[in-house]
Amino acid sequence: MRIAIDKLVENHKVAVHGGIYSIPQKPNLHLLDFSSNVNPLGYPNAVKNTFRKNLSLLSIYPDPNSNELRNTLQKYTGISKDQIVVGNGATEIIYDFSRSFLKKQKVLIPVPTFSEYESASRLNGSSITYLRMMDINKNVSAIQDSLYGKKCVFLCNPNNPTGVLTKKKNMHKIIESAYETSSLVFLDECFIELVPSANESVVSYLREFDNLFILRSLTKSFGLAGIRIGYGLGNKKMIQILNRIKIPWNVNGIAQQVAIKALSDKTFLSKSKKMIKSESNFLIKSISKISGFSCYHSDTNFILVKSKLRSATLQKKLLKKNILVRDCSSFRGLDKNHIRIAVKTRKENLKLVEALKKL
Repeated sequence: MRIAIDKLVENHKVAVHGGIYSIPQKPNLHLLDFSSNVNPLGYPNAVKNTFRKNLSLLSIYPDPNSNELRNTLQKYTGISKDQIVVGNGATEIIYDFSRSFLKKQKVLIPVPTFSEYESASRLNGSSITYLRMMDINKNVSAIQDSLYGKKCVFLCNPNNPTGVLTKKKNMHKIIESAYETSSLVFLDECFIELVPSANESVVSYLREFDNLFILRSLTKSFGLAGIRIGYGLGNKKMIQILNRIKIPWNVNGIAQQVAIKALSDKTFLSKSKKMIKSESNFLIKSISKISGFSCYHSDTNFILVKSKLRSATLQKKLLKKNILVRDCSSFRGLDKNHIRIAVKTRKENLKLVEALKKL
């Protein structure tokens, strides 16, 4: 039997990511994983008990609308519940957004950046214009000039994999220009809660601009990668559509309760940012002293590193020492000599530094 397959589906290329399941060898749960940019403190302690207390939910269909969690997010973000959509991880929301609003549209993506924007856009037949830049702050006018005729621009702040934080005033200029050209702004703030130096979130701009959509995740900030929780903030009509087209029961019941508990911890993020600031400085100073390596400035919990060694070679050498780093050769806009490392604990960071010294 011959099955007719949509060409966009047939030609779809799966985006490459880090994590212990990203490498061909058998997954090793004890691998020292610097390739995943999750909070170095892991998850809040209270989450463990919440998980155990809610095991009975395993046999119950979850709330398909995540109402209790959305109520919590309303208090947490200051944004109305009917302007919040919850997803099975932030990536699900990227795909739902693209399917809903970007079918066969023209989009703009500054690169290098998170690859799922491109992947989701291509799957929905969008044509993509790429702007190569390492720092949006220095290229605001280039983005503004490229917005004409574009349905949407994808931005990540701070950007993955460069770690650069775009200042609020510069983001305002871009969003305002996009508004004037009837373009949507998809802004990924999944790492913004882990920025120690400043609060450049533009969540408050949702009251001013109805073309703005903001993506957030508990994966990075609260170390909950394994249970998949993300959420999006936008205008009521946009959210109404996203809530309508998402798959039924997309977020499991235990995940909803764990997310609620994590968001209630008032000190976890401040402790995390303090650690990130200290350990990021340590890693950048230490690695920059090693011959053949240079670090880019980062405002968040990961660092882009340039190496004289090919990134794939470097990754293989470190794997022999039970250390995994992100080979960045798959990022559009970067060459084959870049790796990305997550900021971890001092003990773990020392192991990485010592391993790099011996290469």
